[in-house]
Amino acid sequence: MTMLVTTFRMLVGLFVDDGSLALAIIVIVLLSWIFATLMPDFPIAAGAVLLVGCLGVLFTNVMKAAQR
Repeated sequence: MTMLVTTFRMLVGLFVDDGSLALAIIVIVLLSWIFATLMPDFPIAAGAVLLVGCLGVLFTNVMKAAQR
């Protein structure tokens, strides 16, 4: 049972180890959803927001980690 709990904690830690990264990704996904809802005839806008936003958040997080 202890091994199962440890494995679960490690798996959860992979996704929420950095709370600011997880929150930023959620915000980007919500922003992309808003674009997709407001502009259904132009789905590339939502995809662009999602791609550029996630890459931007990832780059920012990597730069912060490099400074530590």
